Amino acid sequence: MAVTKEDVFAEFGVDTRPDAELTREEIIARNMKVVDAHFHTENPDEVEKAVALYTPDISWEAPSRGMVYKDPEEVLKAYRKIFQTFSYRKTIALRRFATENFVFDDQIGQVKVTGDPADVPNMPYEHGTEMSVRLVHCFEMRDGMIAREIAYEVWRKLGAPNDNDDIPEDAHVEVFPYFP
Repeated sequence: MAVTKEDVFAEFGVDTRPDAELTREEIIARNMKVVDAHFHTENPDEVEKAVALYTPDISWEAPSRGMVYKDPEEVLKAYRKIFQTFSYRKTIALRRFATENFVFDDQIGQVKVTGDPADVPNMPYEHGTEMSVRLVHCFEMRDGMIAREIAYEVWRKLGAPNDNDDIPEDAHVEVFPYFP
């Protein structure tokens, strides 16, 4: 059975009314909740839920790798390849804020290339490399759905001179239990 937007909205308690029926504050709160649900389900076991939050005319971009996808199924395939290629050690959520039309998210992921880097187009590092990846996302929202996702990926070898970030004291750190 295919996962639907309605399934994910119900699971995460997202308001299903169109923007026109909501206040500015309600739209912003919903946009934040949708992006939170997107990130929460952006994993190998639930990625279909993350993709269910896209509009049918999604534009998903990774500018540092020159990738643009315009079809939810293509995005789903790309996510699956990412999960086959990288193992996540931890993520550090730095900041997130929203307007009626956009959600901005800034985070750091510590990952290791454990699969074939050729499966992720234009991946700059080889198998076995441990990286610190600054991930800055700009989500364009429409009626509680993600219409555009731009993922600015700054790939750096873990511990390299350019692996240097100003991490707020209140940053949320999530450590994943399995890391090869």
